[in-house]
Amino acid sequence: MANSHQTVNPTSEEVLRTYELMSKDEAEAVIEQVHQAFLGWRDVSLEERAELLGKVASLIRDRKEQYAKLMTAEMGKPLKQGRQECELCAAICEYTAAEGPGLLADETRELEGGRALVTYQPQGVIYGIQPWNFPLYQVIRYSAANLMAGNTVLLKHAANVWGMALEVEKLYQDAGLPSNAFRTLLIDHDVSEAVINHKWVRGVTLTGSPGAGRIVAQQAAGALKKSVLELGSNDAYLVLADADISKAVKVGVQGRVYNAGQTCVAAKRFIVEESVYDEFRDAYVEQMEKLTMGDPADKASDLGPMARGDLRDDLHDQVLESVKAGATCLTGGKIPAGKGFFYPPTVLENVAPGQPAYDDELFGPVAALIKVRDAEEAIRVANDSPYGLGGGIFSADENKALRLARDRFDTGMVNINGYNLAKPNLPFGGVKESGYGREHGGFGMHEFVNTKAIMITES
Repeated sequence: MANSHQTVNPTSEEVLRTYELMSKDEAEAVIEQVHQAFLGWRDVSLEERAELLGKVASLIRDRKEQYAKLMTAEMGKPLKQGRQECELCAAICEYTAAEGPGLLADETRELEGGRALVTYQPQGVIYGIQPWNFPLYQVIRYSAANLMAGNTVLLKHAANVWGMALEVEKLYQDAGLPSNAFRTLLIDHDVSEAVINHKWVRGVTLTGSPGAGRIVAQQAAGALKKSVLELGSNDAYLVLADADISKAVKVGVQGRVYNAGQTCVAAKRFIVEESVYDEFRDAYVEQMEKLTMGDPADKASDLGPMARGDLRDDLHDQVLESVKAGATCLTGGKIPAGKGFFYPPTVLENVAPGQPAYDDELFGPVAALIKVRDAEEAIRVANDSPYGLGGGIFSADENKALRLARDRFDTGMVNINGYNLAKPNLPFGGVKESGYGREHGGFGMHEFVNTKAIMITES
């Protein structure tokens, strides 16, 4: 087993830094330190925890340029999008600080012959396994909620963004949290299983692929520990006959290529009623072809490279397999020459069951177009997926779209006439093979607490 790992700039393919992996013994020593920090952190008042999270938000804004540049270097995110990610993270910390004391306060309940309390008590060390695509946000998303709840936090980040993993550890320390309230583990998968099984680890949260989710969920279940999973998806966006096509195209392009398409809740399958299909397809392809692919540090670039060469190769294989199975490539679909893990904006039509573009998640700038007869068939095709994270509906009839979104769309989140990423005040999570549990909107603060009943009999 290799005892070191190198991070690589996906634009230049140059090595950024070499990191030494922690051994199992070293990781367990960190867990012990994080547990000891918990014994003190749990007694810190909700108001003081909130104040410290407010300082975290301020530091994120102060370091926005630094963090954005690090994201660009480690995983190829355009600088503008890195800054947006930082602003979202600061907003999450501020929301958690503002709402946390109320959401975590004791509640009074009736009890015959006395009175009762429902109290939300922290449980201990929470272990997060996170991906590279939003290297700051994925960590802040679960850690801020759990720190607010009084838990302490471990992070196993994707190895290609270990620079950011260590920066987040420093961020929490610089904000004034106890030095071991949040720690980063530079470990491999074998050591990760030992972390899950460690006696001080009380819960596990993972963002990643369904395959990784199955493994981690089984490991956590084997140790009788709760898990929260946010997994992949192939989000469907319905374009109904009465939609504003120009808006659907504009939003649909943005929703497909943001972060080079490496987004769980990206718009991936466009399910379009046949009466407006040709109009949508032609305009969509035209706009995808206008995008500029290039150095993510250049303001002129609409999308940068994919994060790793293997990810680009896997995506290209999915495109080729889809075409071989009957899909038509309208634009893109070819790996460009030269340095960097670039993949062009790509549009596939004649997408049908049995093709990766229909059945699987394409985690890159590839859009799948599917023609349907009417809204009923559109929602049936949208739900004809093992996934259920997000989705969208474009329609001039907002009430009809709302009924479909609320009653028929089998996903955790739905956009109507727009494309939104995560919002601090709204729940985030999915159903089916997109996972379980919720983050944001206050829900994440209740995932890993002991909801305890206290019954007081009065004499």
